Amino acid sequence: MSDTRERDDRFGPGTYLTPDEAKEFHKLFMTSFILFTLVAIVAHILAWMWRPWLPGPDGYAAVQTGVEYASAAITSLMA
Repeated sequence: MSDTRERDDRFGPGTYLTPDEAKEFHKLFMTSFILFTLVAIVAHILAWMWRPWLPGPDGYAAVQTGVEYASAAITSLMA
């Protein structure tokens, strides 16, 4: 009978998680997802500063200006 009681305390069919375990897993999952998303956003910004995906009217000739801007920004952050 205690086996039935334990199964009733589990959250959802076939998950084998208690409500507290499910909340803990959700918290870990959301923290990891947010961290991954922030890293991806920073990577995209740095890639855009290095080489824009949509070139300006001068084509990719203006990329050198972007590289100089990015290196100056990074250098000023490190100083």
